[in-house]
Amino acid sequence: TMQARNHYPQIKTNCSRNFVKIPMAASGFNKNVNPWRFGLTDPVSVAEPSEAEILQNKDLEKFLVDSGLYESSDEAVKRQEVLGKLDEIVKLWVKNVSRAKGYNDQVVEESNAKIFTFGSYRLGVHGPGADIDTLCVGPRYATREDDFFGELYKMLAEMPEVEELNPVPDAHVPVMNFKFDGVSIDLLYAKLDLWVIPEDLDILQESVLRNADEQTVRSLNGCRVTDQILRLVPNIQNFLLCLRCIRFWAKRRGIYSNVSGFLGGINWALLVARICQLYPKAWPSMLVSRFFKVYSQWKWPNPIMLCEIKEGSLGLPFWDPRRNPKDRWHLMPIITPACPSMNSSYNVSSSTLRIMQEEFQRGQRICKGWEPLNKADWDSLFEPFCFFEAYKNYLQIGIAAANADDFRQWKGWVESRLRQLTLKIERDTRGMLQCHPHPSELSVESKTFCCCYFMGLSKQQGPDSKDKDSGAFDIRFTVEQFKQEVGSYYAWRPGMLIQVSHVRYKDLPAFVFLGGSRPLHRVKAASKRKAAGTSQADGTVVGKRIKLDNSNAKPSVSTQRDSMATDATSTVTLSSCSKNVQQLEQVEASATVGTSSFGGSSLSSESGERVIAERHDEVAATCSSEKLSELEDEVQPMREGEGAEGKMEVVLKGSPAPKVVISAAENG
Repeated sequence: TMQARNHYPQIKTNCSRNFVKIPMAASGFNKNVNPWRFGLTDPVSVAEPSEAEILQNKDLEKFLVDSGLYESSDEAVKRQEVLGKLDEIVKLWVKNVSRAKGYNDQVVEESNAKIFTFGSYRLGVHGPGADIDTLCVGPRYATREDDFFGELYKMLAEMPEVEELNPVPDAHVPVMNFKFDGVSIDLLYAKLDLWVIPEDLDILQESVLRNADEQTVRSLNGCRVTDQILRLVPNIQNFLLCLRCIRFWAKRRGIYSNVSGFLGGINWALLVARICQLYPKAWPSMLVSRFFKVYSQWKWPNPIMLCEIKEGSLGLPFWDPRRNPKDRWHLMPIITPACPSMNSSYNVSSSTLRIMQEEFQRGQRICKGWEPLNKADWDSLFEPFCFFEAYKNYLQIGIAAANADDFRQWKGWVESRLRQLTLKIERDTRGMLQCHPHPSELSVESKTFCCCYFMGLSKQQGPDSKDKDSGAFDIRFTVEQFKQEVGSYYAWRPGMLIQVSHVRYKDLPAFVFLGGSRPLHRVKAASKRKAAGTSQADGTVVGKRIKLDNSNAKPSVSTQRDSMATDATSTVTLSSCSKNVQQLEQVEASATVGTSSFGGSSLSSESGERVIAERHDEVAATCSSEKLSELEDEVQPMREGEGAEGKMEVVLKGSPAPKVVISAAENG
């Protein structure tokens, strides 16, 4: 249960033509359908790979090996040893729990817990140093709050092999993050309605979900989805090599982060699996090219589904925009194939969706340029995105704590709330101010227990942008509200600080650049996007940088909470529920890929964009007048040649919160 090769053929470096057929009972398809049909629709193409594509595939394999994406045999052995020790720990833990609850010796002796793996490690596409997604399955009397985050946490904290132990019980999927003997572990917990957990437990059976709470269902979904994906793709080896390639591309382009509002490992796996279903005989090099061709034209919010929506027999909630109003707000639905079917990409916002669409289009342009030459330039496709050279305006979120333990807990909490800052800014600026979150934190070398997060800021450009307020964006109350929400952390302690600052490119700290020094020539990646016909453009900053509270006082908590759902007024409606999605049109002959329907009513929303909801009138009322530290008195002038309006002054004295003003005046 710990590695894909335990249940599936050995994955080799080169691809073979031996396809893994899906049993008809597992797929639920009729025997009269196309034999190469592995999803809801017939394949787009069943063409064999050409000689040129075979050569491209060899080049791709060599590129991935040279890029260091494969772990060594020693590291693989160490991971297996760590998982074995972790399994022993949870077995001892559950016996201690049963004994502490007063059960007799027989129950204590039979008590058991089990470790499962999922995600990239389960699929076998993890790289050196990658963390291992693990799931602990326990009996009905071992609770999550008291036993998993209580007793097990104490056991792990006392072990010398365990470092950087960080529990996040309030996350959408509660998790404990830690390093065990140097190996990063993300540990989830699922409490089953069983008195004894058998060693041969099959978590794919629907019965394991009986009487399970929402957190348990979400935790189990990772393992169930991973195994189900491998059953629904035509060729596992080709799928895994293509997935490894797309994961590497997403990380290089800065769009691999579920917590930041982009896509995580399971999301990319589902997207790649759907391409494998549409091109069942294609080799990985062709699958990569078709990946960008399909998703650069996909009309979101049409859902990506590998199989029919599964309701199940236990009455558990599942993704259905007809019945669940909150499902209608999802911008990029990627539906899991295991019961109950869920949207795995609920974190995506309008800003992050736009960024990913631009990256799909960039990948398509690069791959299309290879066709006349029959030669792939993998270096150009995997060129890293220069995040800190792409924008003129950034939002810097700095956090600090008094000691290492507090910092780990504070960091985990803040990371789980960062997506809300993006959503609030989109809401309060009516979608005109767009945020590009950096996918990871950056450490401040000169300081301990401190790190920073960054968001690139740009003004949306489109046909309706001229009709909207283009003078300035005031996000003082938005930032203040976010700080208050973060300050409501139940485990807050003195020394846990957060500071949000507006920083111009020329004022970015040196530690964000490679080598700790600012490049001599700035690469204006955002301008290239604009020239390519996309909707991104930068604004020009007027005013001063924000300085936030540096005191040790706990931020005040607002008495009112805004809705955390993605704001939008247009919805996706379903008139009826049929079993299949309308067949995709041939990608080779049409540019309308993705205009499928679910249940007879089109899921497309014309341009795929959302209308951002009106700003709440009570935003100002919900924000307290938290006293801030001293603001800079001088006004920073605009850089020469950047704006058409010249110098502007902004007076911030007496404001209840620091003011961030972004002007639309710009010469390009």
